[in-house]
Amino acid sequence: MLDTFDAEAVRRWCAAGLESLRLHQHEIDQLNVYPVPDGDTGTNLVLTVASAQQAIANDAVNGGEDSGGVLRLMSRGALLGARGNSGVIVSQILRGMADALADVVTVRGRALAGALGEAAAAARAAVAKPVEGTILTVASAAAEGATATGSDDLDAVARSAAGAAARALARTPEQLPALARAGVVDAGGRGLCVLLDALVAVVTGQAVASAPVSVRGPVTAVRETGSSEYGYEVQYLLDADSAAVARLRATLAGLGDSLVVVGEEPVWNVHVHVNDVGAAIEAGVEAGRPHRITVTRFEDQAAPPALDPDGRGAVVVAAGAGLVGLFSAEGARVIGANPSTAELLDAVFATRAGHVVVLPDDPDTQAVAGAAAREAQAGGVRVSVVPTRSPVQALAALAVRDTGRGFEDDVIAMAEAAGACRYAAVCYAGREALTMAGRCRPGDVLALVEDEVHVIGTDLAQTCRDLLDRMLGGGGELATLLLGADAPPSLGDELRDHLAQRWPFVEVQVYDGGQPTYPLLVGIE
Repeated sequence: MLDTFDAEAVRRWCAAGLESLRLHQHEIDQLNVYPVPDGDTGTNLVLTVASAQQAIANDAVNGGEDSGGVLRLMSRGALLGARGNSGVIVSQILRGMADALADVVTVRGRALAGALGEAAAAARAAVAKPVEGTILTVASAAAEGATATGSDDLDAVARSAAGAAARALARTPEQLPALARAGVVDAGGRGLCVLLDALVAVVTGQAVASAPVSVRGPVTAVRETGSSEYGYEVQYLLDADSAAVARLRATLAGLGDSLVVVGEEPVWNVHVHVNDVGAAIEAGVEAGRPHRITVTRFEDQAAPPALDPDGRGAVVVAAGAGLVGLFSAEGARVIGANPSTAELLDAVFATRAGHVVVLPDDPDTQAVAGAAAREAQAGGVRVSVVPTRSPVQALAALAVRDTGRGFEDDVIAMAEAAGACRYAAVCYAGREALTMAGRCRPGDVLALVEDEVHVIGTDLAQTCRDLLDRMLGGGGELATLLLGADAPPSLGDELRDHLAQRWPFVEVQVYDGGQPTYPLLVGIE
């Protein structure tokens, strides 16, 4: 049992926390599947803490002689590797602990309690509108539990913090109606409890009792120089069976070189050098569900032009070959869904512009975008985040972009255009849940208007038609429809015909977005 929380103990905590998060990754992912099957909080936390551990490994000496120094390394690594709101918040929890322990020589119970208090405060300060029933509530409870012991005993403080966090987690459904309807606790809060349990294990020397599950570790995109024959590196994770992957290998072999497909069913890591980026991604769509797509142009990796202080750039977060093409045609640089802070920061600097607008297109990416914007400021780039929550809003924003006017005025115009675009999505329910529209069951078709379920159906095309009628009943002159990777080939024509008959004065734009999870995304302006 430890008497002090020294530098070596912090290192062991990081390693134990990562191991435990990996064991619970699938469980945590499943907690935020409400009711749309796109939960990834567990995955985001694993990738975030893995980046923290890598930062410690890369700088084992500098700043790593005391607890505060190692925590500083952890927090910096976690920030750059943060994915999603949960990842950003964990990075701020680590920063708060590092700040509190920066000048503390010997960390015992009271110092740890104070550090947990600073951690909870830093986490709340990072969120514009803190919501109870989330990881913030669990962090505050852990700090209160640690302080309430009034002890300098490290073991007592760590146990009290973990126990209070667990009790707060159990109460999160009472604070957030969405959790109560789904019958789950908060996913981010559960992840923090896992980290605190790992802290107890390190302090007490008693192993955390966990049932292991099969997970993949983080995948790091490797910067390459490429060959003279092919100009792009394409990488993605792929959910597919072995037979589909065998066919994919043959297809990609005909498109380029440096082909590597590794992994095991159901998750594979795909890497290839090509000239036709769209074809490489479409091959993945045909094989299964590609995600975490990254595209690197080799020309950008060698001797990039100097930063243009007056230049303008735009970065859009999107998944799907069609969306990549649409946003690229608007002059934006596109990065795959769920990027880390470092990946988004790389995309900002790759524009070589002194003024950059970022369109996150997903509520969970907005915190990462904000963190990247703050980091970019130190590099001499001014970044403004337009809080788009759907690709249709990003398209609306880019349509009014005008580099001939002042940057601030341009950002305001883009934000207004995005805000004026009502957005919706259609998908399949991943679990039984009680929604605004009633109870849904796995496999039901859900129509979500601005993130709330408004229509539950059993037929995809009919649910899409009902959604459009409901949205246009409130007015609208332009309907933008983005067809997903799983959309039937006839869906676009069916919806176009329906709108022509029912809403003849509405202009309709239909695109193959190729996005996963959602067969249809809708924008009404």
